[in-house]
Amino acid sequence: MGCTPKRVDERDAFISTGNVIFADLPSGAIVGTSSLRRSAQLLLLRSDIEIKWIRGNVDTRLQKLKDGEYDAIILAAAGLKRLGWSDEVVTEYLSTEDCVPAVGQGALAIECREDDAELLAELRKLSDEDTWNAVHAERAFLAAMDGGCQVPIAGYATINGDEITITGLVAAPDASIVYKEVITGKDAEAAGKEVARLITEQGAYDLIQKVKADLNV
Repeated sequence: MGCTPKRVDERDAFISTGNVIFADLPSGAIVGTSSLRRSAQLLLLRSDIEIKWIRGNVDTRLQKLKDGEYDAIILAAAGLKRLGWSDEVVTEYLSTEDCVPAVGQGALAIECREDDAELLAELRKLSDEDTWNAVHAERAFLAAMDGGCQVPIAGYATINGDEITITGLVAAPDASIVYKEVITGKDAEAAGKEVARLITEQGAYDLIQKVKADLNV
């Protein structure tokens, strides 16, 4: 990974029919997402809603909402902004406390050959140091948890001066079990691994392995 430019919006975007905010959705409302991370956290906030899987690119998903297949859908804010959609369609942005983002959400990684010293030196000029360190902490957490995009795991780090604060979350798909820890440290990789250690001791790693087995991933 040669560099990470400055992170764009890391939040999840909530888009609903009639611009009804998430808290005001009627009981039984159908919310579309293809992310176990999002669905688990949404159910944690509102156990009375129904999660329905949704597939397709952004245009396809927005059309399915318009066609009435869903009462609301959740998409990554960064993707919408990069496509120029956000101002038109977003009802509200979910806070990173209510819906912890996926590892690296909103950030771009530029890859290159690791032995290309000249190119690496040039790429580093494009890198944003805070984004680099935050994503490094998040990826260290993800690796330690043996996580991936097909399990309900979230990791989000912020930088304040020389300190890094990282939130790690692992949940059962139905939100019946949730492990969440927040720590602050000085070293990005160490902080990510420490969050992983804390929730592993509580049973989070075993939960991830169970979910993988259940989903055959």
